[in-house]
Amino acid sequence: MRLFVTGGAGFMGSNFIRYVLTKYPEYEVVNFDKLTYAGNLENLRDMEHDKRYTFVKGDIADAKAVQQAMDKHRPDAILNYAAETHVDRSILDPDAFVRTEVIGTYTLLEAAKTFKNRRFVQISTDEVYGHVASGRTSETAMLAPRSPYSASKAGADLLVQAYHTTFGVPTILTRSCNFLGPYQFPEKFIPFFITNLIDGKSLPVYGDGKQSREYIYVDDHCAAIDLLLHEGTAGEIYNISSEKSQENLTVVKLLLKMFGKDESVVEHVADRPGHDRRYAPDAAKLRRELHWKPTVAFEEGLRRTVEWYREHEGWWRPLKSGVHLKYFQQQYGDR
Repeated sequence: MRLFVTGGAGFMGSNFIRYVLTKYPEYEVVNFDKLTYAGNLENLRDMEHDKRYTFVKGDIADAKAVQQAMDKHRPDAILNYAAETHVDRSILDPDAFVRTEVIGTYTLLEAAKTFKNRRFVQISTDEVYGHVASGRTSETAMLAPRSPYSASKAGADLLVQAYHTTFGVPTILTRSCNFLGPYQFPEKFIPFFITNLIDGKSLPVYGDGKQSREYIYVDDHCAAIDLLLHEGTAGEIYNISSEKSQENLTVVKLLLKMFGKDESVVEHVADRPGHDRRYAPDAAKLRRELHWKPTVAFEEGLRRTVEWYREHEGWWRPLKSGVHLKYFQQQYGDR
């Protein structure tokens, strides 16, 4: 099987490519990536000489480039990991998010129409459901995005569903909770705080720090996508979640314990606009129909993640010290 993976140089895509090439010796992967600030070929340096792996630089919003790559490589399935993903950045630059999430997904779906019976797997987010005051959100819950990021992802989700209904594209739509694991760009909450602790800097916590999220270790997410690619029902939506909630302050305290530091390094800063307090996706459908469940508990995944960033300063330090984190320098200063 030949897979066409967009955004494969990013955190989630690169982990999936490594996962699938390791598990399936007969598979081939085409990594189609624009290489924006979070796209890093170093993430797959160990795969670059594998004859089953091909990198193509391209923008998923560029219809000509997408069609040329599809025509050349003739994939058996398309997995769309490409996305602008950081909510804070979407507040500063919504245009980039609409272009990648909405226009880019539309462009891929148009190309997918020409490849009959090629499965299209869309990687989306639980943030499209918006703030969840109580209970859990199933796949049939109303979409209520509250940031430019989540709104653009919701728009892409609706396009995916429409292309299945209208054109018969065999789509699988996934909505996942938050992630942790190696190669996550250091602007994200957990790697940002881990690397700050390594550098002896303070931890800027939004508001009261009681925002609640669920996390899944990236290998468990790869296993879920692998299962859905092969056994998921076309046209369906599947939530992916650990179903274990963690408040931001709880995560911070666990990190402080792992580093042997006290709460004096915690600094509460102004909350961001429209910050959702709680997400709680219900993954019962995936568990029930395909018998999936996560295998890495949160604290174990956090420990593995801390160890990886401690051992790979050469990977994250140039990213964190470069112009790519200008926003965080504006928000938090050089702490």
